[in-house]
Amino acid sequence: MRALTRTSLIIPLLALVVAPIGGSAAARQGHLAAQPAALQGNAVISWNDTAATAALDACLAPVNNPLHESRMYTTMHLAIHDALNAIKRQSRPYALNIHLPGASPRAAVAAAARGVLVPLLQELPAPFSDCVSGADVVGDIEAAYTTALGAVPPGVAKTRGVALGEAAAAVMLAIRTEDGSDTPLFVTDYVQGTEPGEYRFTPGQTFAFAPGWGDVTPFALANSLQFNPGPPYPVTSRRYAKDFNEVKRFGGDGVTTPSDRTPDETQLARFWVESSPLQWNRIARTVAISRGLDLWKSARLFGLLNMALADGYIATFKTKYDVYKYWRPVTAIREAANDGNPATAADATWTELVPTPPIPDYDSGHSVEGGAGSTVLRRFFGTDQMHFSLCSFTLLPGETCTDPTPAMRDYSRFSQAAQENGLSRIMVGFHFRKAVTEGIRHGTRVANLTVDDYLQPVH
Repeated sequence: MRALTRTSLIIPLLALVVAPIGGSAAARQGHLAAQPAALQGNAVISWNDTAATAALDACLAPVNNPLHESRMYTTMHLAIHDALNAIKRQSRPYALNIHLPGASPRAAVAAAARGVLVPLLQELPAPFSDCVSGADVVGDIEAAYTTALGAVPPGVAKTRGVALGEAAAAVMLAIRTEDGSDTPLFVTDYVQGTEPGEYRFTPGQTFAFAPGWGDVTPFALANSLQFNPGPPYPVTSRRYAKDFNEVKRFGGDGVTTPSDRTPDETQLARFWVESSPLQWNRIARTVAISRGLDLWKSARLFGLLNMALADGYIATFKTKYDVYKYWRPVTAIREAANDGNPATAADATWTELVPTPPIPDYDSGHSVEGGAGSTVLRRFFGTDQMHFSLCSFTLLPGETCTDPTPAMRDYSRFSQAAQENGLSRIMVGFHFRKAVTEGIRHGTRVANLTVDDYLQPVH
């Protein structure tokens, strides 16, 4: 991967679990390995794939900054959705409520996507801005746009489509201009806790990551505390001790700290380290292609999915930082001699499988995302039963999406993927089970509101 400055401090996973990603070519190779050529026949799915490649090249994905990644996908897909529904109304618009029949759908999709992606990539804070310029991510977007428009015959329909897409992008950008997403990401003066159960910097880190993200304006929720979960277990309780001993037993690295994980549990632990927006959008692409969705249905699917994912992050960060500020397992295990619970035992050298992100434990943001993503997909397709296979960018070298023969995991239900995603946070040593179960429930509620209240089909 391109050299980062402070990015390597965010979640020091890249050297440990992610095969090097050299730039656009490698990122696209990984997507081509995971996606059939059919995605090129659906402009919405194709631009979702292009945005994912941009997130990789901008160093947001596969692990460093899913917050700006989710905001980028959501803004783009809502602009695409509104542009298409201005041509032919199939679902209620999010922001742009106009009617422009006769415009080219493919031109409108391309212009909306390009109109959002380019400015949002250019506005990314350091050190991600260094990746954007160093890899010429904007140049790649412009090339994709030129190619997409080149496939549209010249004429009035094309001209109208471009103008419509640009208008939809401008409206979405205006809505999100002062949404609070410029909050600092690396906060070294964050006030740490000192009492048992209170969050303090995770070992090896000197900052908290994005403690203000809970104040970002949601896309669908009325406010970020709308579905705030109940509290974590008190550190002196028996239920806390049970969760404590579970993650202590299974979450170790297997080198400094023994672990009772099976080989399959170790694989799933690493598999789901990957950015949730990157992974759940890949799931959606896979299923959308297999079901042959048209442009309009694809636009609604990806709009709903990414709204729920983006709001899931906003909601969980509000819970984590402003409500509970709960310590991580690695801190709890090393400090257990002082927690007042006779059923826990300290291990001053306990080391998790992957270094813990510099963010409080409760609730599990990854689990929120899994609950949100799986619920949107289940609600959209009208069934939980769906067969799909996935690769991951965060497996060991030789097994990732960018490798010739990536390791694949198979699923028969959306909820199965969400549950495994949640379990992975225990197996990797990041979260207590209470944070996982409440996170899945939290994300499910966010997703249900999103599907119930936004982009409703019209007949």
